[in-house]
Amino acid sequence: MLSSSELKTVPKKKNKVLVSIGWRKVWNWKTITLLLVNIIVVLITLFPLLYAVSMSLKSPSEIYQQNASFFPETPVFSNYLDVFKTAPIATYIQNSLIVSIAITVSQIITSVFAAFSFHFLKFKGNKIVFALIMATMMVPGEAVIVSQYLMVSEWGWIDSFRVLIIPFMTSALGIFLFRQALHTFPMEIYESARMDGCSNIRFIFKILIPLLRPTIGALSVQSFLGAWNMYMWPLLVTNSDEYRTVQIGISMLNSIDSQSIVLMLAGVVVCMLPSLIIFIFGQKNMIKGLTSGAVKG
Repeated sequence: MLSSSELKTVPKKKNKVLVSIGWRKVWNWKTITLLLVNIIVVLITLFPLLYAVSMSLKSPSEIYQQNASFFPETPVFSNYLDVFKTAPIATYIQNSLIVSIAITVSQIITSVFAAFSFHFLKFKGNKIVFALIMATMMVPGEAVIVSQYLMVSEWGWIDSFRVLIIPFMTSALGIFLFRQALHTFPMEIYESARMDGCSNIRFIFKILIPLLRPTIGALSVQSFLGAWNMYMWPLLVTNSDEYRTVQIGISMLNSIDSQSIVLMLAGVVVCMLPSLIIFIFGQKNMIKGLTSGAVKG
């Protein structure tokens, strides 16, 4: 029989063997090659962002130096403070947040209600109406932007939050995503809920919306990023700082002096932070929502 001291050494030896086998399985040539490829792709993808951050921390004289290094010699963090002093960037960010959140919430609500109607309420012309909605996705926004501008200008909506929010309260992509997600939803649950006296509104908010969280997360990320990065429409319909969004406000940092380039890059970095945070925290739900309803069975 083994002594107590020998018994204690057996698990340690087994653990060392298992660890060595595990490392051999993980760190093979195929895994190392894939890891290196992923690192190269990430560096190429993030290079514009890293370049903007590096340039925004340089002094104006350092940017125009010949043979300047990629990294700043002495980081100038005061550039980010000067951004808020040169232009009302805080007001622009606030306006963009209001517009983006309002568009995101409205698109989620309208898409859920529309998808519920197409899936559960069998009315005449159901497929035709849905096909017409999907057909709007093939029409580029630039093709109708002039007619939209003439329409809202006649209504007196120029320079207001409603002109930035109301035209984007619905989303054909959102209706499509929710309708595809509902294909896997059992119709018997809806029928039993109706037999128990549950109204359609209560069914949507109590049963349907909690089950559609991945799709809601996917549409939230897509809608927020799309609203945050809008440029052409806010440029046409806003003329004052009270309603101007952050993407238009960055151009206010441009001037004839050399410091404007540094301030513009710092402003771009500041404006990218909300969208990066939303994407980082919502990417998992975005992937789940885009793939929900794709596989049946």
